[in-house]
Amino acid sequence: EVGLGALPAELRAAVRALVGELDSLFTALGLREESFALGALSRVVAAELASYTSARNRRRTATNKASVIFVDRTLDLAGAVGHHGDNLAEKILSVLPKLPGHKTDVMVNMVELTALQTTDETCSIIAPGCLAQPNDPAAKALWESFMNLKQKEAVMEARRHLVEAASRENLPIKMSMGRVTPEQLSSYIQLFRNNLKALENHCGLLQLVLATVQTLKHPQTSKWDNFLAFERLLLQTIGESEMPSVLNQLLPMIKSYNERTKDDYACEDLLVLLIYIYSVVGEIKCGKELDIAEEKVKRALVKAICDEPELSPLLQKIT
Repeated sequence: EVGLGALPAELRAAVRALVGELDSLFTALGLREESFALGALSRVVAAELASYTSARNRRRTATNKASVIFVDRTLDLAGAVGHHGDNLAEKILSVLPKLPGHKTDVMVNMVELTALQTTDETCSIIAPGCLAQPNDPAAKALWESFMNLKQKEAVMEARRHLVEAASRENLPIKMSMGRVTPEQLSSYIQLFRNNLKALENHCGLLQLVLATVQTLKHPQTSKWDNFLAFERLLLQTIGESEMPSVLNQLLPMIKSYNERTKDDYACEDLLVLLIYIYSVVGEIKCGKELDIAEEKVKRALVKAICDEPELSPLLQKIT
């Protein structure tokens, strides 16, 4: 059990200040609270409030009853680094490069809609497309589908919108049934390329479908699925095992640059997984076994970072 005395001095002061503010609020509301806590730090706050002299006096005279639930926000980290299910919108936002100057939009390569032939993916002659299409009702509806439907259904919606748009423009489209592939969507997009009016009428929709194609073809997408599979396995393992066995599962996945294939986790990926593990595992029982497992993971991770031929900006910041 973590008590207030076990916390660093600054955190102790912050907890006491928070308890004082809560007591002032409850006094103003005339509350006699019953506290519940989820998480180690929440228990410290609730215990401190329970023994706070001013709060004890208030509870004797207050007339209004209330239940107060304190919740640790460690799982917020799991939300930020986790790979949450079968959602096309989240994959697009994670995989495609960010639109310069924006945090919530991405660059969509528009070269496919031009006559320009280039194999250079970083080609900057053509201005990039993006996801925000406020003036295009069809594109807005499709983006809603990307957020709310499973990936398979969302991709089928992309095909349906594209076929409807092509039909309205009298383009020679052949509707095919069954599984939707990135190549099929690309072939439909090509129909718009030589028709300037159709291109202009459906530019927003085409940008979203191109974002879909580029995401489905992106090598990071298969890694996303690997992340999701590992996270699901991890949640099962945590229910049955202690932290050392979880770390021992991760250990073989830590590979140096020369040992890695395109499907293996890079150093940044491993840091993301470690944040996820420590966020969802809850309270950890300390002991010799945990110390040994953590030391092995640290050594392997340090070796992998040292063996990198060139450190990414993130790893440069960390080191």
